[in-house]
Amino acid sequence: MTPDQLRQALHELNGERDLIIAFAGVTSPAIGGAAHLEVRHAMLIPDEADHLVKVTDGKSVFIIDADRVAWIRIGLK
Repeated sequence: MTPDQLRQALHELNGERDLIIAFAGVTSPAIGGAAHLEVRHAMLIPDEADHLVKVTDGKSVFIIDADRVAWIRIGLK
């Protein structure tokens, strides 16, 4: 997935929904071998000069490597 495709997929994040992203090729023994990121009340940060895909929960900023995204879940918990 390209950064532009990822931004398009995340464009509806406005702080009202939660986001889960699973990453391909990244393992974590703590969660059964699949690494994922959970962001509650996620908001997509508009494209900036660095062109990194960034999501925030209002407290932290998460930079996402679009090439490693396996799947995305957007919804309420």
